[in-house]
Amino acid sequence: MSDPKFKLNGRVWIETGDEKILGHGRVELLERIQASGSIRQAALQMKMSYKQAWDLVNHMNDHFGQPLIISQRGGKGGGNAVVTDHGLKVISQFHLLNQKLQEFLKENTKTLNL
Repeated sequence: MSDPKFKLNGRVWIETGDEKILGHGRVELLERIQASGSIRQAALQMKMSYKQAWDLVNHMNDHFGQPLIISQRGGKGGGNAVVTDHGLKVISQFHLLNQKLQEFLKENTKTLNL
């Protein structure tokens, strides 16, 4: 019987109290809004409902103390959504935390002795 190869794995997310306010999916939503300028387009790309995307954006905006997304309703020229500077900082910090976690997991996998 050969020795099994174990690997540590994990994900990072940010909570306040018992509520998840930021994780991989929400960061992906923010990034897709940034790229498309549209909450609707980001929702379509992620195969989620527009209402669900709106609810997530509102939840994040409410819990981060300042908006991560600012949006304008549609109309003659159509609506748009913009990731704020604070939103960009949150995205960047999340990626940095995730990178550190992945490095930690990789390094500690090497020393795993099971």
